[in-house]
Amino acid sequence: MKKHWKSLAERKNGSDTPEKLSLPKGNLEQILDIFDNGNEKSQSNRRDFLKLCGYSLAISTVLASCENSVQKAIPYLIKPEEITPGKANYYASSYVNGSEYCSILIKTREGRPIKIEGNDLSSVTYGGTSARVQASILGLYDTSRYKNPLKGDTKISWDELDQDIIQQLNQLEGNKESAVLLTPTIYSPSTKAVIEMFLKSYPNVKWVQYDNRSASALIKSNEMCFGKAGICDYRFDYADVIVSFDADFLGNWLMPVEHIRQYTKKRKLSDGNTNMSRHIQFESRLSLTGSNADYRIPVKPSEQAMLIAQLYNEILKLKGLDSYSISDATDDIQELAKELWANKGKSLVVAGENDLNIQVLINAINYELENYGTTLRIDKQILTKQAIDSDMEQLLSDLNSGRIKALFSYDVNPVYDYFKGEEFGKAIEKVPFSVSLNAAPSETSGYFKYVAPDNHFIESWNDLEPKTSRYSLMQPGIRPLFNTRQFQSTLLAWSGQETDYLKFIKNYWEEKLYPLQTTYPNFISFWNNSLQKGVFEPQTKSVFDTRFSMAGIGELMAEIASTPKSSGFELQVYESSAMGDGKMANNPWIQELPDPVTKICWDNYLTISPKQAEEMLLETGDVVELNSGMKLPVYILPGQAYNTLAVALGYGRTECGVVGKNVGVNVSKLSQFKNDSRIDFSIGVEIRLTEEKYELAMTQTHHSMEGRAIVREASLGEYLKDPAAGNESHHKYENAGIYKKPNFPNHHWGLVVDLNSCVGCGACSIACQAENNVPVVGKNEVIRAHEMSWIRIDRYFSGSDFNPDVSYQPVMCQHCDNAPCENVCPVAATTHSSEGLNQMAYNRCIGTRYCGNNCPYKVRRFNWFNFTNADSIPNNLHDVAEMTIDLKRMVLNPDVTVRAKGVIEKCSMCVQRIQEGKLNAKIEGRKVNDGEIKTACQQACPSGAIIFGDLNDNDSQIVKETSSQRNYHLLEEIHTLPSVSYLTKIRNKKTNEL
Repeated sequence: MKKHWKSLAERKNGSDTPEKLSLPKGNLEQILDIFDNGNEKSQSNRRDFLKLCGYSLAISTVLASCENSVQKAIPYLIKPEEITPGKANYYASSYVNGSEYCSILIKTREGRPIKIEGNDLSSVTYGGTSARVQASILGLYDTSRYKNPLKGDTKISWDELDQDIIQQLNQLEGNKESAVLLTPTIYSPSTKAVIEMFLKSYPNVKWVQYDNRSASALIKSNEMCFGKAGICDYRFDYADVIVSFDADFLGNWLMPVEHIRQYTKKRKLSDGNTNMSRHIQFESRLSLTGSNADYRIPVKPSEQAMLIAQLYNEILKLKGLDSYSISDATDDIQELAKELWANKGKSLVVAGENDLNIQVLINAINYELENYGTTLRIDKQILTKQAIDSDMEQLLSDLNSGRIKALFSYDVNPVYDYFKGEEFGKAIEKVPFSVSLNAAPSETSGYFKYVAPDNHFIESWNDLEPKTSRYSLMQPGIRPLFNTRQFQSTLLAWSGQETDYLKFIKNYWEEKLYPLQTTYPNFISFWNNSLQKGVFEPQTKSVFDTRFSMAGIGELMAEIASTPKSSGFELQVYESSAMGDGKMANNPWIQELPDPVTKICWDNYLTISPKQAEEMLLETGDVVELNSGMKLPVYILPGQAYNTLAVALGYGRTECGVVGKNVGVNVSKLSQFKNDSRIDFSIGVEIRLTEEKYELAMTQTHHSMEGRAIVREASLGEYLKDPAAGNESHHKYENAGIYKKPNFPNHHWGLVVDLNSCVGCGACSIACQAENNVPVVGKNEVIRAHEMSWIRIDRYFSGSDFNPDVSYQPVMCQHCDNAPCENVCPVAATTHSSEGLNQMAYNRCIGTRYCGNNCPYKVRRFNWFNFTNADSIPNNLHDVAEMTIDLKRMVLNPDVTVRAKGVIEKCSMCVQRIQEGKLNAKIEGRKVNDGEIKTACQQACPSGAIIFGDLNDNDSQIVKETSSQRNYHLLEEIHTLPSVSYLTKIRNKKTNEL
């Protein structure tokens, strides 16, 4: 059997389980201190409470008071028509965070948003979400947001602010002095119309768009090659062969929620399907996308341009065309060219580096392979990134020269995330008049003289066009919690227009979009239907001639051929699939979500290859200093290319609230500018070992399974010969016990996880956290193996540490029908239901943890502290006296018990959703339909890897999956009879790659 390992230490020594050392060292008093939330000795514990409970969340009365605050229950005298107490309402809306987009449903209870779901009516995201989409609900209740308009540090009214701003704008226009409106990419049609109206009112204002992770080279390459600027619509679900050069399309590249659904659709082997796409990845660090590839080749970032040029050359040779004079291609490239040529029109080649030369060559390769019109379309475009990097460089130059007399900044933070951020901050100080329209304080907004705070997106109206002719609406789930105002309404006010932005959107849609359909006879019915669905996707025909311009290809190839090889280290900066660009650094759910590959949270770090670490005598946790002066802890990452380093962006925030402040190191300045674009790697990097050590919070090694057959896998060739390949013990031990197998007369709820579809993104973990009120514990408690997440995603390596295969496996409570936890509980707190669920009676649990010790899957969590008790928060929080509502508790799901200190908790398979589905079916006098009830993890999953249903329903999808020869249970040999099962992972490898 193939050996899997979780860390280099386990591979070498056979064990790496800090769980055995989870208790602190010291005397009895120190051990007992962990139960005392208020102990002054435990400074780290107090800091954790600031992070997990504090979150800048104030409480309703001054906490210094000795008396309990008065709890008032106010009944509905006149009940709002749309609200039924105890029943959730859903509002179709859209998630937007810079270039991130998702069509969503906002779940509200008694008028407060508590959960975000995916909108399955969207043909862009198909009901999928990401971890950041799920966690964004917490940002609504972040009281570090601006609460009022500001002039300097003084609160002012909106009327005062509008009067000052309009006066300044008129004065600037009268003096013909230049001003700039700086925004991220705007892909809202109505917002663009508002901005155009604003620019028409003040012709001296110039609009500049800035994407901190731009696709500038992609946009310009398509303009050069096809005469049409923009980003192609990529269709991974149409490709039989996918080749990626450092494009992390499952993690953060362009539209990962859509890409994950497309990618996994082509790799599912259910319902008799035997076709599966093949994915080859070239990259330096082991990314989320690379870890899912069938064949991965570690290369330095600087080597990619030559490899792409060689691939293009080989394809030209196969096509019988003249090739260019460059170095001979490697065997890998020659074989890859043949494989792509054999799949013309059914392949897709992408590159992630923001380099114009690389993107032009990628276009040329796809053109020669006849992929345009099938796996990618230039006439259908992704619109979420439109900024050009050179515009930002020009803006910085203009600011420094003094030509810009006013700067308006909306939803961007260049002082933090621009590679010349410090210089940008100094340039803003030179501007006589400046206004920030951000929703929350940032490193940039502190430089501005006025603040006109924007709403949170859940408090806002808007419309979006993330892709050509794919529209969606954003509607609020709650009125603004603070004295804030939408950016669009603010611009309308300054333009002398009516500030009702909803009315503006409706007028725009009536004029521009209503004529695109023929289904609805009047605009009111069209608008109401679109608002209810959340999306409007008209059938539009577009024909674009994809004739390719070959001009300049020869010079480009010559330039690549003449580029000397780099020596020494190359350092790459990247976005982690958890943290992203750092906008959500103040969100504790995101901070505590482990990186899928390294399984580290609450920090960024410098990854290095095992071979390099061995040569330099480095260990994980050693602190090194770069020649740029930065200090970072080292993490030894299997699969990292030799002579390369990598570090994640999004950390090192200094102005964002108490959770994310000073967590990690800001490495934005390590990017460079090349060919008018910002690129992500630098050469000539040197590192120096210091005497310091740094402890990283890693979760992967907390729950060892001691080398047993947990992940099962096979190659596609083996699977086609034998559908049970890699799973020879398929349900072999199902009837091996001495006890009679239990019978469930009505429902028998179960879950199946398709390991071939799971990419390890973590959306399920955050969705479970939001749905089930799972607390955050803080870095120090994670280090001690006290994390509380009900779903962990185990990451396993196999093969060599130079280039290992990677497997992901979500593990939650297995809901065993012969549960070993149940018969050891002295107070019967854990019991089995008549529908096959392992249940917890929290008010009965006394915290013996016998059940956790007896659980072979290690999926039970113990509440060491009273994480959800607001009285544990120190009373020196911001604006305590002003707050009249306990925002922290507004995000809690009232259908789920909030657990106290000293009890065990675990996955309930979202029993509250099961009960709701059963009651709805009972009211309507019918049976529960298959697929009607979805667990939170299932609903959030962008890949559709999780199937939930009734194992007693022979026509259900889950029964079909459990009948598959790929289906197996974890640790079947101990006869726990789990209700959760898995489908083996199949890799599309060739024989010489095994």
